[in-house]
Amino acid sequence: MLNDITEIYRKIKPVIERRMEEFREIWEKGSEEDIFEELAFCLLTPQSKARICWMAVERMKKNEVLLRGSYEEILENLQGVRFKYTKAQNIILAREFFMQEGKLSIRDKLKEFSNPWEMREYLVKTIRGIGYKEASHFLRNIGMGEKLAILDRHIMRNLRKLGVIGEIPRNLTRKKYLEIEEKMHAFCEEIGIPLAHFDLLLWYLETGFVFK
Repeated sequence: MLNDITEIYRKIKPVIERRMEEFREIWEKGSEEDIFEELAFCLLTPQSKARICWMAVERMKKNEVLLRGSYEEILENLQGVRFKYTKAQNIILAREFFMQEGKLSIRDKLKEFSNPWEMREYLVKTIRGIGYKEASHFLRNIGMGEKLAILDRHIMRNLRKLGVIGEIPRNLTRKKYLEIEEKMHAFCEEIGIPLAHFDLLLWYLETGFVFK
């Protein structure tokens, strides 16, 4: 399995590198709305398909409800998203939290922290609907979390197949999350694939394309 993974990585590495550069550009050149779109996406993804969640974000943007819409208007755009009632509330709460004097200020708020691990702790503690996986995913998608592991079920399933972990924990506590993240870091260093690349590689292996 490892030989297959490294061979596929060699072939799609340029695609992954382009995607990582697109993520970095969101932080460096993107608007606050671009950043909030990624946060909304990560708020929608738990137990829902990523592509359906991103389609919902694009609908909200097109219909101009992501930044100004009511709960009901946001809800109308979440077709196919599981637990959409709770997630619509979470988007509203996150938007209110980061809105200052009528403008989003996510970038300035995150700049108060010196590293992505501190940013992640802050997001987990303050934004409803954001756990370690979602916070790591969000920070990676805005170019600020390349050293953070996004430990969803498909990642951990592959880590178990590769012998990085013995079993998939039923309850992913903070302690267990950080423990698996450290093991994943060590494994990626050993095989010579950056952590953020490895996540997108495993996604490619399961879906056939590099997404978010």
